[in-house]
Amino acid sequence: MTLPTQPFFATAAQRARLARQRFFDEGQRPSGLVGEAVIQSWNRCLSARHRPGDGVAFDPVSAARAQTAAMRARPLLEAVRAELDQLETTLRGTACRVMLTDSQGVIVHVSQGEGAADDRVMPAAARVGVNLAEAAIGTNAPGMVVHTGQACTVSGAEHFFDMVQGMHCAAAPLRDAAGRLVAVLDLSTENRPFAFDAASIVGLYATAMENRWLVAQARDQLLLRFQANPAVLGTPLEALAAVGHDGRVHWLNGAARRLLPEDTVGRDAEAAFGVGLDGLLALSAHPAPAVRHLPGGLTVWLRAQLASAVLPSAPTVRAATVPPPAAAADEVTAAMPAPTLAEHDQAHVLRTLDECGGNIAQAARRLGVSRGLLYRRLRAQRQG
Repeated sequence: MTLPTQPFFATAAQRARLARQRFFDEGQRPSGLVGEAVIQSWNRCLSARHRPGDGVAFDPVSAARAQTAAMRARPLLEAVRAELDQLETTLRGTACRVMLTDSQGVIVHVSQGEGAADDRVMPAAARVGVNLAEAAIGTNAPGMVVHTGQACTVSGAEHFFDMVQGMHCAAAPLRDAAGRLVAVLDLSTENRPFAFDAASIVGLYATAMENRWLVAQARDQLLLRFQANPAVLGTPLEALAAVGHDGRVHWLNGAARRLLPEDTVGRDAEAAFGVGLDGLLALSAHPAPAVRHLPGGLTVWLRAQLASAVLPSAPTVRAATVPPPAAAADEVTAAMPAPTLAEHDQAHVLRTLDECGGNIAQAARRLGVSRGLLYRRLRAQRQG
């Protein structure tokens, strides 16, 4: 009779318990039993003079620090509200809690709900203002993302402190246009493992939120949405890039960085996409994606969108009350000064609003901005 391989620690939970025994009791490195990131986190916790049996106090940070974190997080929370609501709806039938921390690990948002009746740690840990950083509560998914910048999952006995071994958490980072960590999205549950692939879910929603934040930060830039498969345009899998008034690429999201050369940011748009700013502005007038052959040889479907409603002030759109005769149309067009990026932007706002029958909420969704931003932009146009 052939015995199964590793008969006494076949499950992840069993491997984690064996890893703890070898690491904490026997002083051995448990490679292969838990992830390398978890082992490194355990080492950092020991170096900080923590011990697994120590108690953990989930006390909120000081009032001043909590207030600062809340103020900094407010624009982000406003930008990703739709994604947070959707994620919480998706997880409503589970015992999971959705948390968003700032770049330091301080919770700035927690989903509503009481959790499971047997939760002991969650009620204390899942509160706005609690610091989930590794230095405060040991090995945990959001704390590790804050430290490493990489998505991770920490389950059960992989947590450093004994008292939080009933927790299971999966977390992923959100970055800004400069690639800096701005927040961490986390899913946590207690006393029961995830009944689904939590890493995939948190990764999908973190990407969607990051994209939403990048678009909100586009300001007066031309936003490019593209992918090698047109079916994923408008989804979290789409590539995003922003081109400024100078005709250069200002930032790329993660999907775009996988399609373009490493040195794309800062380069001229024509070098990156095979078409300059004027050509990209022309594409913004057409809702359908255009097929483009990138200089590197890859064919993508690309849609250009002006960052409407984010420009603080834009000149009034020039409008001709009497259309020029057909024969003279080319001459008139040639004589007109080239429209600026801001003027293209305002025209796009008005055109989109008209297509939506004046429905502000629908127009805001189509433009990828909040209703508040759109209201402020329209008010600025009327005052101008």
